Amino acid sequence: MTDIGSSRPDVDTTRVAYSTAPEPTAWVGWVVFAAFMMMLNGIIQLLEGFVALFKDGYYHVSAHGLAVSVNYTAWGWVHLILGAAILASGFGILAGNLLARIVGVALAGVNAVVALLFIEAAPVWGIVLITVDVLVIYALTVHGRELRDAPL
Repeated sequence: MTDIGSSRPDVDTTRVAYSTAPEPTAWVGWVVFAAFMMMLNGIIQLLEGFVALFKDGYYHVSAHGLAVSVNYTAWGWVHLILGAAILASGFGILAGNLLARIVGVALAGVNAVVALLFIEAAPVWGIVLITVDVLVIYALTVHGRELRDAPL
């Protein structure tokens, strides 16, 4: 018996090799950064939700001092659910999934609004969140397609 070798061709026959689309730009790195920021943001939102559930005296103001006056248990659940969804969307964006990009943009917008409503409890974190969410929305809407086509 003779070994005829691999049945795979020697050249790259994937969609990227024969694509007529323009080459991915350096913005692919920003989209990867946005995906990692979403995953980090999701983890921090989960932690913030657990803090709101189990130690509501941690925050700067009482629940009545917030823009939406509900108790910290409700805020905790909001942060937990939002954090889990943002984390999952970040993983989907890294995989190049279009639905994850769409959901990621929507969740970043919702997260910015929640941060604005919760800004009295954590002002510095709220400003950081809103800034990161704007950068994530920009990277995903303008350059998100390039991640799917990039040979990583």
